[in-house]
Amino acid sequence: MKNKVSPEVEAQAMKMAKGTQKAGQTKDQTKLIAQGIRKGIAEYKKQQGKKSREMDKQRKQKTKQRENESIETVDEVSANNSIKVLPWVLLALSWLGFVGYLFVFHV
Repeated sequence: MKNKVSPEVEAQAMKMAKGTQKAGQTKDQTKLIAQGIRKGIAEYKKQQGKKSREMDKQRKQKTKQRENESIETVDEVSANNSIKVLPWVLLALSWLGFVGYLFVFHV
């Protein structure tokens, strides 16, 4: 499978190859250098694409972890809220019992 490169990359590679051309270097040698530069650019782009995909996977995993943690936190908060209400309910019941005791036995 041959890597396809854009015409801009080919032109840039040839420009770079001509820029580094030595005295007495043939056109074929310059073309080989340009071909090597094109292959290097194609390999670099492939590596960058691979890195980009890996970073995207890691970002998605982190996002998923944060969502799971936030769901767990909401569950914990609702459990803690019900525990915080319990003392107030018990206090209210004890006062109602006390008031009921006063009315039943002292009236």
